[in-house]
Amino acid sequence: PQPTCSSPPITGAASGSRVPAPNFVSSSVFVVSIDFGTSYSGYCYSLASGTDQIRQVFWGMEHGFKTPKTPTCILFNQNQEFKKFGYDAVMKYKKLSSDEADKWYFFQNFKMSLYDRKVTSDMMLEASNGKTLPALLVFAESLRYMEQHALNTIQEASFNTVCDPEEITWVITVPAIWTAAAKQFMRLAAKEAGLISDMTSEKLIIALEPEAASLWCKQLPQEGFLTEGSNSKKFEDSPGVQYVVVDCGGGTVDITVHEIQEDCCLKELHKASGGGWGGNRVDENFIAFLREIFDDGVWHEYVKSCPTELQKMMYNFGLQKCSSDREAVYLDCYYKLTTLAEKKKEISQFFKKVKGVKWCDGMIMITFEKMKSFFEYSIKNIIVALKEILDKPEMAKVQYILLVGGFASSVILRDEVRKAFSKKYNILCPLEAQLAIAKGAVLFGINPEVVTSRISARTYGLRVSREFDPAIHDIRNRRVSKADGYVYCKGLFRKLVEVGESVSINEVVHYDFTPTEPDQTSALFAFYSTEKQDAMYVDEEGLELVGSCTVPMPDTKLGGKRKLNLDIKFGLTEIKATATDVTSKQSRIITIDFLSV
Repeated sequence: PQPTCSSPPITGAASGSRVPAPNFVSSSVFVVSIDFGTSYSGYCYSLASGTDQIRQVFWGMEHGFKTPKTPTCILFNQNQEFKKFGYDAVMKYKKLSSDEADKWYFFQNFKMSLYDRKVTSDMMLEASNGKTLPALLVFAESLRYMEQHALNTIQEASFNTVCDPEEITWVITVPAIWTAAAKQFMRLAAKEAGLISDMTSEKLIIALEPEAASLWCKQLPQEGFLTEGSNSKKFEDSPGVQYVVVDCGGGTVDITVHEIQEDCCLKELHKASGGGWGGNRVDENFIAFLREIFDDGVWHEYVKSCPTELQKMMYNFGLQKCSSDREAVYLDCYYKLTTLAEKKKEISQFFKKVKGVKWCDGMIMITFEKMKSFFEYSIKNIIVALKEILDKPEMAKVQYILLVGGFASSVILRDEVRKAFSKKYNILCPLEAQLAIAKGAVLFGINPEVVTSRISARTYGLRVSREFDPAIHDIRNRRVSKADGYVYCKGLFRKLVEVGESVSINEVVHYDFTPTEPDQTSALFAFYSTEKQDAMYVDEEGLELVGSCTVPMPDTKLGGKRKLNLDIKFGLTEIKATATDVTSKQSRIITIDFLSV
């Protein structure tokens, strides 16, 4: 059933236009970008007045590490109170007794809960031990930790000058293939964490991960890339250059295509695409492989009784999957796994029936071919998706493929992409593949208008009513107003922007609407989306209700002759709208609720 409210749906008038919007102006002193990843998270910061010194933070020194990002892991105690994040959470969790581990809440890879599923503000997340907490609490506490860490870092870097949070613009990165609901969930989590005070605050900017990486890469000199084959020019010094950005993260792989403009800005040439093919798929295949080796209930018992040791094993495997250089991989078989296995039989016996692995004096030796097989699903999907894009006639001028993100550090992944595409394209990977997104997000926070236009990934429209026309309208949708006898057709789809359409960030889509009922005091805007180019009715197959908002229309003197203006920006990273009741001259920014439908 369609959602209802105290007022009937609005009816659409014929007018619609596009006008330029005012330019972005920032009053912040600092810009802080939080690259909130599936596997690892980090942040970078800079003065808002310039990008000469984008600073990064190293993590894990107290645990013997020095990495640009920290594991996206969070730990709550048995009272559901936040305790640790990142390496601290992993190390604390490792030290918990089995009894404590059963009572506490340890979350990892939870960012994937916002991908490829219905996202709501009250959804729950399952911890490693099966216990659940509200997703909003888990995300908000993670962001709160990153916020406090960043504020402390800036304070220390500013000779202990206390930084006013109002002087900071926060940038949070999200996959380009996320839904509007998932993006809004991150904004809500940021509000709950205290980064912003209200949902419409411009002190928070949502950045798309492949766009951020593109911004960083386009200003790098040749020596900023791992791979040869580029000329000495920076991309941004070559207007007209077109390239594909493949953001290979832990959870998702995001693909976008950009062209450098004369003013060094970026124009998107193809709608964002991708899927859940990130580095975590490699981990999942590795775990399935270990389950095959340690059969007879051994692996099941190990996962259940030794979660902290398993965490350590997976961390070490994560290092190996990136550094594996065409040779066999050796991994420690930890004490508790060895002990559990030897209760069943002599441990070398477990390895005899499985191909691609050997037992070598306390080490698990995996052949390079077997290691490559863990990557097959991800690599196959990435290559197929790239070919689908690059085979299109409008992509004929693309010269480069940029591989970014933590998963792009993998030699196996880079080799396979090179084999598939190097005859026609230059394959490049920045030296700091893992930091490209965080650093590029700082650049985006300083100037969000640097990406001048985007391609709409879906068709968006509104549910409207129109005067009933028996020649074109379905009789089942015919309704009669009790107030004035107006005969109308309900449930019509009014297209606002079409899939594949290029929309400028400074474009405002302007539409005029009049009320269906003369005495209604508010209007419900129900937003729908589809992968189709257009539709007649909102209940057609393939249409999805994605959001809604209610706008007050308190002055009813003019009845059905009142006019309501709706201005929408589709070219930004988030859909934003303003509604104006022409009669009362009241204009307001409206928050489209994508989380309650």
